[in-house]
Amino acid sequence: MFQQTKQEAAPVPQHDQIKPRSRGRRMAIWASVTVVAMVALSGCELGAARDGFLPKGVTENAERVRTLWIGGWIALLVVGVLVWGLILWCVVAYRRRRDDNELPVQLRYNVPLEILYTILPIFMIAVFFFYTARDQTALLDTSKDPAVTVNVVGKQWSWDFNYVEGDVHEVGSQAIMTGQPGAEETIPTMYLPVGERTEFVLTSRDVIHSFWVPQFLQKLDMIPGKVNKFQVVPTEEGTFKGKCAELCGAYHSQMLFNVKVVSRADFDAHLADLKSRGQTGLLGTDLNRDGSGLVPGEDKLLPEELRKKP
Repeated sequence: MFQQTKQEAAPVPQHDQIKPRSRGRRMAIWASVTVVAMVALSGCELGAARDGFLPKGVTENAERVRTLWIGGWIALLVVGVLVWGLILWCVVAYRRRRDDNELPVQLRYNVPLEILYTILPIFMIAVFFFYTARDQTALLDTSKDPAVTVNVVGKQWSWDFNYVEGDVHEVGSQAIMTGQPGAEETIPTMYLPVGERTEFVLTSRDVIHSFWVPQFLQKLDMIPGKVNKFQVVPTEEGTFKGKCAELCGAYHSQMLFNVKVVSRADFDAHLADLKSRGQTGLLGTDLNRDGSGLVPGEDKLLPEELRKKP
């Protein structure tokens, strides 16, 4: 009986026959194709990308915010591409060779490299901090005299608007978002004159809210017992959506409002309409849930009717 005395070598799988060098090239090619495909597919959104995928700004401050946003992303993408490129280069350049059976030289430290990745991030953070602080100071500057002052009061889950110069107010009720016709009429609307500086004086009756009109590209928190302010100059007429941007309870998503930017004549007509409906005077802080007023020293930021009671 014949017995096999020499074991036949098992066939090598086809994927194991691929040389490491060709495998590295293939990986680099696929990485390049992926990057090119991503750039090509994003071409249909170049218009939105130019604006940083932000909504169209309708105030004088909007361009400052857009520039800071886009500049920050460009800097981050440059760093990202550099890091991704170095990673791919290391993967290809330092892959294991076919005849490489030893461990590479082990280094405990590299002083120049450690200095680089310590100093460079500190420098990047300092640059981001400088431009952010510069623009934040400009966006929150209230040194100019406004033509219109609106005390925006947040409450669960709606908004009140005190028009200080006109000595009238608008009381908002919670939006009824049923998806049925007429739901839009339940949303309170604030009127602003186009091309004129408006100062928002932000207060809250109960919990923390946040006043946000996306197309203003600016928002600010409303904190109980504290007064926050900022100014805008609307540059376009139209109706813009506003909402609360701070989770404030069960119906936070329905805490909506509209902003109508109109001509000065239409703005004055709206204030006259509020007066004719008997909505005169300004809503005071005695309507706050806890009955408290404003923090001492900051009540002077509001008109007499809104100051803290003795």
